[in-house]
Amino acid sequence: MAALKTSPQLKFLNFFGNLDPISKFIFICLGFASVSLFTLTTWRVVGRLTAPHLTLAAGDPEGESYIISEAIEKVVERRSNIKITVISTGGTSDSLKKLEEGSAELAAAQADVVSEEMDISAGEKAKSSKPGGLYASVRTVVVLYKDLFQLVVKDPNIQQFSQLRGKTVALPIKGGQYKSFEKVAQHYGLLKEDKKTLDINITGLNKNQYYDDKQAEEDFKFQRADALFRVRALGNQGISTLVKDYGGRLVAIQQGKAMKIKHPAFESTEIPQGAYKGNPAVPDQDLLTVAVSRILVARDTVDENIIRELTRVIFEHRQEIANAISNQHPEVKPLIASIDRPSDTGGTGLPPIHSGAVAFYERDKPSFIQENADYLALILTVILLIFSWVRQLKVWMESSKKNEADEYIASAIHLMEVSPNNLENNQNQLDEVFRKAATALIYEKISQESFRTFNEAYKTTREAIEREKQQVEQKIEHKQRELSATYIKAIVELLRDTKESKGVLQQKIDKILKEVAEKLISEEISQESFRTFMEAYKTTRDAIERH
Repeated sequence: MAALKTSPQLKFLNFFGNLDPISKFIFICLGFASVSLFTLTTWRVVGRLTAPHLTLAAGDPEGESYIISEAIEKVVERRSNIKITVISTGGTSDSLKKLEEGSAELAAAQADVVSEEMDISAGEKAKSSKPGGLYASVRTVVVLYKDLFQLVVKDPNIQQFSQLRGKTVALPIKGGQYKSFEKVAQHYGLLKEDKKTLDINITGLNKNQYYDDKQAEEDFKFQRADALFRVRALGNQGISTLVKDYGGRLVAIQQGKAMKIKHPAFESTEIPQGAYKGNPAVPDQDLLTVAVSRILVARDTVDENIIRELTRVIFEHRQEIANAISNQHPEVKPLIASIDRPSDTGGTGLPPIHSGAVAFYERDKPSFIQENADYLALILTVILLIFSWVRQLKVWMESSKKNEADEYIASAIHLMEVSPNNLENNQNQLDEVFRKAATALIYEKISQESFRTFNEAYKTTREAIEREKQQVEQKIEHKQRELSATYIKAIVELLRDTKESKGVLQQKIDKILKEVAEKLISEEISQESFRTFMEAYKTTRDAIERH
């Protein structure tokens, strides 16, 4: 019994096969929509249950970027399922190296250093033809704040950057600060005769590899250096201490717009009068300097949805990030207000924006469908009209085929109803109709279904004609047998006639034979009936001969 049951798959195929084209189209669309919804829901649930982990290289533990990174870590872990580990590095170059090695997925970096390292990477890659890239895979997520180039001096004779020639500057060489300082010094031409090395004494060059910002500040405080260079946000505690407690003075770094020609990440800006001390004001006037963006970057291999969620938390919970910063660093809290979207126009010197960040920034941007709703509606209308016309044309064609098939069916049925006087001709006409219908099927003038219907009518009509022919033949045979029996009876009656002479009887029997022969020629009696008559004729004639 189980073998006789129809399987669910066969039932579904039968159900689907019986649907009209529009219902099939709607059914398929609903199927795709259901599968897509299930897949999306499953993906989101799995994403929530599987917490991604990111490592953020944040630079010097005393720097603003590290402090902000720690605050971002707390808020992101609180507001999403993303886990972040913040690690300290020797500066932007070290952070980018960790991105390259894969030991970090995120980094807080100076935009100018990132831009320079990406250019170097591209050149090295072209020369080596090795797979992969150093920093070509770096993508911008957000602009955290602006770092300013700040030059602090004690010597009253140093009034501008170009006067640092032959002087000693307290500066570590392992971070992005040194590379930024090099760019400015090269712009001012502070090079030795070889045009390759700076004509400035850098303390970090003569110290061990662990020489850092704190040691540089100590060298400045105890006058082992004439100046100190920092790439830091306004209000930096270290610079503030040097200005307030150790007689430090800020010097302008001019020509920022000119430097931007070669270094697109540079921006000309000002250190406001009194930014570090109000009375007496330090600086005592607005000072021109150079600013670069401190940006949060990510490897382009980090999942787009993770970066989108990270960006969302950073932008939607900026106040919470500010509150997460320790009260020991009040000067860092205002920097959170500077968090901004990277510019996607050329000439900014920033790496391309990560696709996940773009997805967040353009969340309110109308989708392609929304922007082109009118055109899409028009296209959809045209498609539906075309579909309707095609469907109607198909109906017309099917109707035309059906009408032609109906004509063949009507012709076949008509031949069944025609008078049976010429059944052979009727059958020939029926075969001709069948031939025409078969030809119409070959040239697709009628459908196979219509031909099958016609074929049924053809068979029925042919069987009816055959039955009619059999009935007519049976009537003819019966009449022929009756006529033959009449002649046989007539010759048998001659044997009973005793009055006539033998010669007269022979004349009469021969006359009957002649009539029967004429009937045979005119097919009024059959040959079989004629043979029966002849048997009776011979017997009767022999009897007359013996009479």
